[in-house]
Amino acid sequence: MIRKGSARLSPRSLNQIHANLVVSGITSRGLQPVRDLLLSCIASFRGGMDHARKLFDGIPPPGPDLFMHNAMLRGYAHAGAPHAAFALYSRMESAGLMPDGFTFCYLLRACCAGSGMPACSGAGWQVHAVIVKLGFLEDAFVRNALINMHAKCGDLGVAGALLDEASEGDVVAWSAVIAGHAARGNLDVARQMFDRCRHKDIVCWNVMLGAYAKNGEMEKARELFDCAPEKDVVSWNTIITGYSTQGMLEQALEVFDEMRGAGWMPDDATVVSLLSCCANAGSLDAGRMIHSLHLEGRRISILTGNALVSMYAKCGDVSTAMEVFSRMKEKDVWTWNSIIGGLALHGQAEKSVQFFSKMLEEKIHPNGISFLCVLGACSHAGLVEDGQRYFSLMKERYRIEPNAKHYCCMVDMLGRAGLLDEAFAIVSSMRQPSAVVRRTLLGACRTHGDLALGKIAQERLLSIKGDASGDYVLLSGIYSSYGEWTRVETVRRSMDKRGLRKVVGCAQIGHKTADLSTQ
Repeated sequence: MIRKGSARLSPRSLNQIHANLVVSGITSRGLQPVRDLLLSCIASFRGGMDHARKLFDGIPPPGPDLFMHNAMLRGYAHAGAPHAAFALYSRMESAGLMPDGFTFCYLLRACCAGSGMPACSGAGWQVHAVIVKLGFLEDAFVRNALINMHAKCGDLGVAGALLDEASEGDVVAWSAVIAGHAARGNLDVARQMFDRCRHKDIVCWNVMLGAYAKNGEMEKARELFDCAPEKDVVSWNTIITGYSTQGMLEQALEVFDEMRGAGWMPDDATVVSLLSCCANAGSLDAGRMIHSLHLEGRRISILTGNALVSMYAKCGDVSTAMEVFSRMKEKDVWTWNSIIGGLALHGQAEKSVQFFSKMLEEKIHPNGISFLCVLGACSHAGLVEDGQRYFSLMKERYRIEPNAKHYCCMVDMLGRAGLLDEAFAIVSSMRQPSAVVRRTLLGACRTHGDLALGKIAQERLLSIKGDASGDYVLLSGIYSSYGEWTRVETVRRSMDKRGLRKVVGCAQIGHKTADLSTQ
């Protein structure tokens, strides 16, 4: 059995311990130190299995035992690497090691990690066959893992048949099938099964509560929450997160107050959900309240710190966002993304670019969001050369494939600078330019009065999406700027033939909306 609670160590510490073991003879003190180091490698790299695999492959004959193989299988399952898990299982079979119940539990979890792939169910069925062949179906843990796998892969009929063979009081099996139906939107079936389950525990209640919350059924979620015979922090977090996801900040805060009143201490998940909702709603006062009541003076985790930086940045309090950022002892790429994006959003584009450069200097590996933030900053600040350099860096050094949003930033940046030919070349280099990218180019053509390029952009845009009145309005604007009134009339007639009308503009102030159609 894999022991829980393995210590998380820094990569440097793990390398030092590994080096000492190699120098002294990796198995000179028996296999236990190697087992402990392997578990620490798996626990410390947050899903990265490279270091653990090097240690595993370096164990001299007779090689890794069953415990170590199971540890690696568990690591691959948690890392979402089903192919690596099955390759290791094949190696295990070749070495003549007999699997145990833990082996199959981890293999089945690896199947679930690949549940978005068509091969998930096929691989799971292969494991199912081996389990039956070797007589492990009577093992309650293995059977429940099997039910969970089939439920997550969509084989709900098989999961239900296995559930019928399980003990009536096996609430883990019931919860897995309920969750499987809920994941596919069968909430009515999930609720029927929930009501049929006679031995519901708090996990089963939380599964059904989570099903309603994830599907936005907050009235039913609240009703079920109020009926629950007992609650834990997961119950409270589920209902708070449900309200937060739906943008219902007031209700989320009400439940938060109830949670504190009932004597429950909010954890990172609670606070992160609320701060995310505050950020999306632009509610700086609520965000500050949560910060001062529950985080001030405490050492905050990297997850909570990131949520704080993001909340303050999105709500416009960039100075406090930078203050929280500077106090964080640990930072990851999402911490940097929040501050870079926040600075760019609130008119401090050059400072945003400076922070991106500093992130690279500190050897933080940027992701697609990082480049999206810095390209947006370059666009708003007119830093064309920097933007082009970062775009090339993203593709060539970091091997990140640009998506439509990256291309849109580039087209916007070049369009703002009047470099329409370069912007057109960027659009032409795309496999399938989206309507948004082409519309950005068309808008730049209107701004700079490029009639010929605007006509080409509009024709290609209409070939993708011909029912957007704004595209006709943009082209009409280009013609009118040159006094081409006959062509303006032609565009207007084309709109009439297609039954298109110009969308009325609106401005929202507080909770009141002003109609601008007559203004």
